[in-house]
Amino acid sequence: MNKRIIYSILSFAFMLPLMAQSAPPATPIDGGLSLLLAAGGAYGVKKLYDKRKPN
Repeated sequence: MNKRIIYSILSFAFMLPLMAQSAPPATPIDGGLSLLLAAGGAYGVKKLYDKRKPN
């Protein structure tokens, strides 16, 4: 898999908590949800990598 794609996904996952802090106070987005989204993204990248990997 292209390293540029992996780096862009990882940088987005690490920037997600910073973006969540700018949400209005009525929106309950905390660290747990950010970690869950980052873990889901990492799992998706792993599945794509495994699918493209030759047997």
